[in-house]
Amino acid sequence: MVRTEISLFLENVPGELGKLGTILSEAGVNIDALTIQDASEYVQELFRARGKTLKRIAAAASYGSMKKDSADYALIRILVDNTDKAIDILSNGSYVFDMMPVIALEIYNKPGTLANLAKTFGEEGININYVYGSALPGAEKSLFVFSPEDIDTAAQIFKE
Repeated sequence: MVRTEISLFLENVPGELGKLGTILSEAGVNIDALTIQDASEYVQELFRARGKTLKRIAAAASYGSMKKDSADYALIRILVDNTDKAIDILSNGSYVFDMMPVIALEIYNKPGTLANLAKTFGEEGININYVYGSALPGAEKSLFVFSPEDIDTAAQIFKE
């Protein structure tokens, strides 16, 4: 199913994730899925994208500054149960965020299920930019979030 993922930057200091979680929970917004990475990895991806496409995403002088500053931030990606409310909360705060469609799938928690899904993406010629998910031991299902390059085709394939 297609869902809206919210990506935002948080200062890479103790307590920031707790603050974000608190403001969302106080508004009754539940986090369904979350991943965190050092923002410098995100900036490195910008460098790789520039190298592949030869298109500048920022001025050449900005890349060094971006790389240095990005270590001070973490890139958080979340799926929430009430995206509109979360966006209102983030907009009223001092958060820098973006939204994008992703494919969120509840899959059976058994060997080979994730492999079969990834194989399906590949057979359809759809590259997966990133994926995150988790399962509790013994749980029947788990939630995995896929960011495919071709969201429209992926949505058609996995619409069930």
